[in-house]
Amino acid sequence: MGAPIVVVDYGMGNVRSVANGLGSIGAASRLSGDPADIAGASGIILPGVGGFPECMNALNAAGLSEPIKEAIARGVPYLGICLGLQVLFEASEEFGATPGLGLLPGRILKFPQGAREEGRSRDIRIPHMGWNEICLENPSPLLDGGIEGQHFYFVHSYYAELSDACRPYIAATCSYGVPFIASVRKDRLFATQFHPEKSGARGLEILKRFAGICRETAPAAP
Repeated sequence: MGAPIVVVDYGMGNVRSVANGLGSIGAASRLSGDPADIAGASGIILPGVGGFPECMNALNAAGLSEPIKEAIARGVPYLGICLGLQVLFEASEEFGATPGLGLLPGRILKFPQGAREEGRSRDIRIPHMGWNEICLENPSPLLDGGIEGQHFYFVHSYYAELSDACRPYIAATCSYGVPFIASVRKDRLFATQFHPEKSGARGLEILKRFAGICRETAPAAP
C-alpha cells in the first residue's frame, strides 16, 4: 500500500469530517500535524474554519508552512478547503494585513456590508452560509464533467478576489453580493472555497477525483 493522503491537523478545521469523507470513498488517509508526514504524503488536504491570521499563525508555529510549500513545489497533489484555499494567496485583510503562503496572486477580502444579490430585495447576510451555485471558468479535473451549475455548501465571511493576475488559475466562480473565486487549479494544486465534505454526493465525487490524482501521481513502491 502506498503513502496515505495526509489531512493536515493543525488545531483548526473540520479534519474529522474530511477524513470520514475520504474513508467513505475508500481512500486511505492520516490526520497529522507532523512535517515529516507532510513530506512523505501521496497528497495533502488542508481544511480550515475560522480566522486567516489564526490559521497562518498555527501553520507557522507547527512548522508546517514550508513543508506544505515544498511538497506542492515537488508536485504532490494539494487540496485546500475554505481557509485552505484562502491561505494560498498573498495576503488577507482580516484583522489587518496578514501574509499568506503566496502561491497564488491576489488578496482575501471581506464581503461588503450592504451588498445585494441581483433580483433580491434585501442585503446579503454575512457570513455566506449555505448552498450556492458555481460557474466553471477554466478546466479542472476535480470539476469538469457534470459539475457546472451545481450547488455546493459554503461557510465564510471573506473571499478571494477575482484579480486579473489570478485569472489563469480560477477553476470556478460564485456570487454572493460580489463575484468571488470558488475554486482554483494550478498544476496539481487544487482548492475550493466551498466544503466538498459537506456537499453530499457531488462533494464526495470531488474528493474521489482528488484521491485518484494522488494514486496516479504517487511514486512507485521500491
